[in-house]
Amino acid sequence: MNVFLIGYRCTGKTSVGREMADFLKYPFVDTDARVVVHDGRRIDRIVREDGWPAFRLLEKEVVGAVCAADGQVIATGGGVVLDAHNVARMKRTGRVVLLTAQIPTILRRMREDAGTAGMRPALSTGKDLETEIRQTLTRRQPLYEAAMDIRVVTDSRPVGEITRDIVARLGLEPA
Repeated sequence: MNVFLIGYRCTGKTSVGREMADFLKYPFVDTDARVVVHDGRRIDRIVREDGWPAFRLLEKEVVGAVCAADGQVIATGGGVVLDAHNVARMKRTGRVVLLTAQIPTILRRMREDAGTAGMRPALSTGKDLETEIRQTLTRRQPLYEAAMDIRVVTDSRPVGEITRDIVARLGLEPA
């Protein structure tokens, strides 16, 4: 069984995913990083040169490839739920964990993360960052909720505590 971590940007998918994979002795996969390796360009460049639809197609290819394997912890991009095929594949091959955080937490984490510019480009809404986050979360929340098996709040919680919570709730054991 795979464990898929979904949620908005900076909710802890990569940090929790790495910790959980280490704890469970599973391989860790970051779908955004796989897109970058597959395409040879950072996400911001893919989006700037080819647009979000091109990125979403690459993401769909990567999700398909990742779902062909088993026993992994997978951190997905924040928009993975925009494609129903991605969600169906994830649900068929594993459990889906929604990580959430309040908007102030997301903003703080985005500002503190040096990788934000290259791996988390603006969504091209033309809005200030807080408005973009609020509007995007409003649109995506029903998709996240439809895809999830469990929800875990990550605000002000250590990564290890979040990991133990998910592992216990999914009834997982180290390999």
